[in-house]
Amino acid sequence: MAEDIGSTVPRRQLGRLLRQYRTEAGVTLDAAAEALEYSRQKIWRIESGLGAVRVLDVKAMCELYGVSDEMSEAMKGLAAETKSKGWWHAYGDAVPTWFELYVGLESAASHLRRYDESLVPGLLQTREYALGLYHAGSRLSTEERERAVEVRMQRQDLLTRRLPKPPQLEALLSEAVLRRPVGGTRVMAGQLIHLLEASELPNVSVRVVPLVAGPHPGAVAGSFVILDFPATRGGRAAPEPSVVYSESLTGALYLDKPDELAAYQNTWNGVEALALGEAESRDMIKRIAGELRHD
Repeated sequence: MAEDIGSTVPRRQLGRLLRQYRTEAGVTLDAAAEALEYSRQKIWRIESGLGAVRVLDVKAMCELYGVSDEMSEAMKGLAAETKSKGWWHAYGDAVPTWFELYVGLESAASHLRRYDESLVPGLLQTREYALGLYHAGSRLSTEERERAVEVRMQRQDLLTRRLPKPPQLEALLSEAVLRRPVGGTRVMAGQLIHLLEASELPNVSVRVVPLVAGPHPGAVAGSFVILDFPATRGGRAAPEPSVVYSESLTGALYLDKPDELAAYQNTWNGVEALALGEAESRDMIKRIAGELRHD
């Protein structure tokens, strides 16, 4: 797992630096593409941290933007670090292109804060619950569903990994998540027991936002994750900026502008203030699991 983490953050750092130097040089995306004989899309992907970057490309871009030799060398070093592929690449199409970046960021994060309005988050799902999310009319074959679920199970290893240190996970779940049936009574009861077991990990906190709390900021925002990142090795550079991830049916939003982060931080604070404490949340989960067993 430690090797898998290597590429995502360097890609984002490199992309942000290249965008910064291009902007400071007064070079537009179109002008850079024309001068370098690249497609506009290629430069955009590099600046967005969406793939490995050749050292040769970084050299050419740095020369065009007038970047100092010292900084150019540092950025070429970052380019070399973007070559490693994460474990998820072995699963091919089971990981949508728009989700690959999230899996890498999740693996690199030191702190995950997530609010879920409708479903148990993937990091805390049982295999049976995950399979139960695919309805009978799904266009995926049985094999494709199994591969997609296997990716989800593999992602969960980060919560118990030894090195690097596993991230802190704070999960706020709407009570509706606990009561929405997925896969039948037995599967739901098993899922709730699994939530209780996961909440015993030293780096995992699970709290419930009761329905009696009424309308709140999270109900408007929908499910989201705030990812925070550790300081870089040796503390030579600032940590990677936090990112908000919000998923939809066909894609996802990655938000990292200060005003966007502030909006979701305020939403998180508002939802957290309404959530039950950890002990009360465990009691509610146990109670609902008990109700399912007696149905």
